[in-house]
Amino acid sequence: MTKESSGKDAWLHGGNAEAGIVAVEFEPGRKGAEDAILLYRREGERTVCERTAFEPFIVAERSVWEGCPVPCERRSLLGGNPLDTLAVFSSWAAARKAAEWLSRATGLSAGAPSAPYLFANDPVHQHLLRTGRTCFRGMRFEDMRRVQVDIECATTDGYDFCHAEREGDRIVAIAIGGCGDDDVLLAEGESDEAEAALLRRFVETVRERDPDAIEGHNIFNFDLPYIAARARRLGVRLGLGRDGSAPSVRSSRYSAGERAIAYTRFDLHGRHVVDTLFLLYAYDAIHRDLPSRGLKEAARHFGLAADGREYLDGADVTKTFRERPERLVKYARDDVAETRALANLLSRSLFVQAQMLPFSYRNVCVRGGGSKIDALMVRACLQEGQALPKPDKPRPFAGGASEVFETGVVKRVCHCDVRSLYPSLMLARGIAPRTDEKGVFLALLARLKEMRMDARRRMGESRDDAERRHFDAMQSALKILINSFYGYLGFAQARFGDYDAAEETAAQGRALLERMVAWLRRRGARPVETDTDGIYFVPPPDVMEKEMPSFQAEFRADLPAGVEIEFDEAYPAMYSYKIKNYALLRDDGTVTIKGAALKSRGLEPFQRQFMEALIRLKLEDRSERIPALRSEYETAIRERRWPIRMLARTETLADSPEAYARKQGTGRRNRSAAYELALKSDRVYRAGDTVAYYVTGSRKSVAVHETARLVADWNPEARDENVAYYLAKLDALCRKFAADA
Repeated sequence: MTKESSGKDAWLHGGNAEAGIVAVEFEPGRKGAEDAILLYRREGERTVCERTAFEPFIVAERSVWEGCPVPCERRSLLGGNPLDTLAVFSSWAAARKAAEWLSRATGLSAGAPSAPYLFANDPVHQHLLRTGRTCFRGMRFEDMRRVQVDIECATTDGYDFCHAEREGDRIVAIAIGGCGDDDVLLAEGESDEAEAALLRRFVETVRERDPDAIEGHNIFNFDLPYIAARARRLGVRLGLGRDGSAPSVRSSRYSAGERAIAYTRFDLHGRHVVDTLFLLYAYDAIHRDLPSRGLKEAARHFGLAADGREYLDGADVTKTFRERPERLVKYARDDVAETRALANLLSRSLFVQAQMLPFSYRNVCVRGGGSKIDALMVRACLQEGQALPKPDKPRPFAGGASEVFETGVVKRVCHCDVRSLYPSLMLARGIAPRTDEKGVFLALLARLKEMRMDARRRMGESRDDAERRHFDAMQSALKILINSFYGYLGFAQARFGDYDAAEETAAQGRALLERMVAWLRRRGARPVETDTDGIYFVPPPDVMEKEMPSFQAEFRADLPAGVEIEFDEAYPAMYSYKIKNYALLRDDGTVTIKGAALKSRGLEPFQRQFMEALIRLKLEDRSERIPALRSEYETAIRERRWPIRMLARTETLADSPEAYARKQGTGRRNRSAAYELALKSDRVYRAGDTVAYYVTGSRKSVAVHETARLVADWNPEARDENVAYYLAKLDALCRKFAADA
């Protein structure tokens, strides 16, 4: 084992400098053999596998071990925290048996906050915690072997979305990008035999390219489940693991901000699966500016879509496969190219985190910030032989400050934010968990901040593109971890959580923002909005562009020691609607819209497009054009000019129609148009299917679940959309934004 220096660096990186580990797997002992951990390591162009010993453990209060029937070696831990004994077991089975005994003896499961023991139910995580090993040490992002996967499916006529168990639906193309040329495997026909041959070629290609990571957009809830279902139906073995094993599958949940997503987790032995859709969820939870989380829309948003990119409606895949397969090939190849570009942009920081954290890379990609800080804290205490606390008892407390001072269109708006507001306050005021006896929390935070400043400096000094990308990924990864420390204090599962410290930090943050707003007003500026750590404001009338540097210097000089502010863009105009909902006009003419009230994905397409156009007119001082805009939309609705999808809503069925019917029948949920249509249809709908529908009738007030009709049943020769209903929606939208109409 190669050790690093002790102290903050060892706490942050694990203290083990072994390089080139690309994957870690648990191998249970069989036929008398001992359990082992398999380390997949990069040696030049080869990936080799080595076995190493595994010592599973449980940390618990000394008193709970009395009467435990499972043999173990117990070691005392230092300090006054209650979990003061480390028990090491001979096998994973023995550790699990002991955890089950502890659960029965204490009446508390391992996940209960008040449990007098800690058992991490993941052997790889346990190994990384104890040994300090991490993935990808000594490697660059470009050294990781990555492939991207995208499938194209034929869909039975009359359905909006393909389903793996539906007769006639099948995979007709699989695109594989990375680790060589982008390639599209095309089925030689629409028979079961052709599809089975396609799946076998897919498995062979993956094994030939031998990736460390497989990336895909919505790969967990679409591509891999679909591939697995078709392979099972056709009797094809999916030996996608590095050892030739099939995927292990289980239900899981992913959280990003306030959103929790259920997904089907696929684990491939020796490989990591990365879903770029989840990367977008994580990005949007912070930035809140994505127009959509679809692959094509995200690629356009980030400027990743290539000129001449092939676009194809999902409903046209079957026809295109039969009549113009070369177009389908180009479309699928463009999909994997955009998936790779999206992963290049959003997963570099996660790669850097994997070099520090005691998680596999695949787990780094789906774990939240609180879990990551907790793992760093626990690992550091185990390194130092320190006892662990129980999590703090959760309680509510006042959070950050958000306030709107002006609404409507505001001209010449600047933005500033406090660089890592809460972490800066915690370091400046010495705010830390009371149970952190070794001072790990602030030491980690200070070291991360030092490293980020160094990475930013080196990024600015570098003249090499690859090196700049590396340091940009590093500073981004460090920023994400730094900003997780405050949330960790109020994280219910945090081993070192401290709600008093979280409350104090939030109060200090509110006081600082109030101080900054007061200074701006004294100086003649007009605050427009505050949001946790930043302020949008109009500079004083006497401060022109050339005077801004001195104004900024005055502002900085008024701040307390240890607090730094950053001034980013100045905007010609801002449309302030309500808290955390606004639009910004940039100098180059682009408009950025933030907040669910201004860009809700639940609106029909015509509403979203109208709202975006209306906001742009307001920002560009062209409000006199709003009546004409409204008239254009009214005419299009009245004269039925649009394709029906402009008026349609598309919903994904979270439950099966039968489950919906049971809940609705017992009064546990309201009627839903999408489910009612699925129940009435002669087609078979399942959970996960999408239903696109529009509203029929002639009155503006209708029960949607009674008047909705499937888009698939729309007849362009006998249009029956409810004109009055959609005109009323347009009118409501205009009134919502006080449109001049």
